[in-house]
Amino acid sequence: MQFYWLMVGILGAWRITHLLHAEDGPWDLLAKFRRLFGKGFLGQLLDCFYCLSLWVAIPFAWAIGQRWRERLLLWPALSGAAVLLERATARPEATPPAMYMEDKESSDVLRQESDNRISNTSNVPRH
Repeated sequence: MQFYWLMVGILGAWRITHLLHAEDGPWDLLAKFRRLFGKGFLGQLLDCFYCLSLWVAIPFAWAIGQRWRERLLLWPALSGAAVLLERATARPEATPPAMYMEDKESSDVLRQESDNRISNTSNVPRH
């Protein structure tokens, strides 16, 4: 297999997976297509880039591989390359991370820090 065909397979697997998973398409056809499948197996498959890339990589591996062994190895390799390409090109999420806030500790806990700490041990009776 030539390097050229490997690149065509990687880019093709990524492009079709991205198209089916994340793009709306003209007249929102792809968005309607994804909604058509709802929460079933195919709907969940279209919601997961990683899962979808495995299925999209099969015809590419079949087309560019020359023997069964090569096709079987190309299948997860093309999917993995599509995933890496997706991670490299994905935009950061627009929503900021959740804020962390800590509530004040209630008074019925076992150990409490008090403001009246003993700073001088001379008041402690000695035996």
